[in-house]
Amino acid sequence: MQFGKSNGWIWGMLAGFLLIGIGAAQGQFAVIFRKAVMICLECIGIG
Repeated sequence: MQFGKSNGWIWGMLAGFLLIGIGAAQGQFAVIFRKAVMICLECIGIG
């Protein structure tokens, strides 16, 4: 396994998963989900 440009996407994916995990551990997932639901309800015209 070479460490070069071909493996850069793997490190990017790992960093992304790490940051998503940190955000979820802090409770940010619920905040983002609530905002997304409100935006969808406003666009449809229900809310």
